[in-house]
Amino acid sequence: MSVIDVITPQGRAYCGTYVSLDLHELPAGQHVRIAAPEREEAVVVLLEGELEWAGVRAQRRNVFTDRAAAVYLPPETMVDIATESATELALIATLDAGITEPLSAPTVVGPHEIVVHERGREGWQRTVHDVIADAVPAERLLVGETFNPSGQWSSFPPHKHDGEDGEPALEEVYYFRCDRPDGFGLQGLYRANGEAEAVFVRHGTVVGIPAGYHPVAAPPGTNLYYLWALAGAERRLAMYEDPVHRFLNDG
Repeated sequence: MSVIDVITPQGRAYCGTYVSLDLHELPAGQHVRIAAPEREEAVVVLLEGELEWAGVRAQRRNVFTDRAAAVYLPPETMVDIATESATELALIATLDAGITEPLSAPTVVGPHEIVVHERGREGWQRTVHDVIADAVPAERLLVGETFNPSGQWSSFPPHKHDGEDGEPALEEVYYFRCDRPDGFGLQGLYRANGEAEAVFVRHGTVVGIPAGYHPVAAPPGTNLYYLWALAGAERRLAMYEDPVHRFLNDG
């Protein structure tokens, strides 16, 4: 059995200050052990495939048709995985969290335990799935998925959570998928000091968000999905909306 330590460079897609993201493709019949190191916690999200972990079977045809399944790993715990088909996993971990609380057992989250929210209004409607949130006793990590229909915006009105205006400081990472191979979307990144850039996102794009506002747009004809993960010194999401766009929530 091979062992995957979630904060080693294997499969690394993003490594920030407080959170990392690894992406792994496993063949059918593979047996692996995923371990969370000392003083760090981790989450394993099933993106696609069929497997057994912690004695529980999980299956997901793709992110657009089935809800997620996941395992939360407190520090120094592990989960054994046996794949029954080709499988894709996202591995999310804290960095420099220094968690010292007593250890607890891993928590398995099934599709029926995903909390679903319908957010926004016409032009910025989307569906948000909480995967690792209030129901899971994590110390630092928040993990979920957003489904951004074609022609709609998400992470909108633009918001941030970098702590510069008194909100809890959280670092975030997005991992995108498109429902068609030639699809794309746009990720905006900007700050109050005038810094701004736009990222052209395709299936598999990863965007790190250490600070600033970060709206997303899906063009007509493409539905976007993104896995998101946040971590920081305090596990509390209190988004600070761009004052320029707050009028959208009025009335």
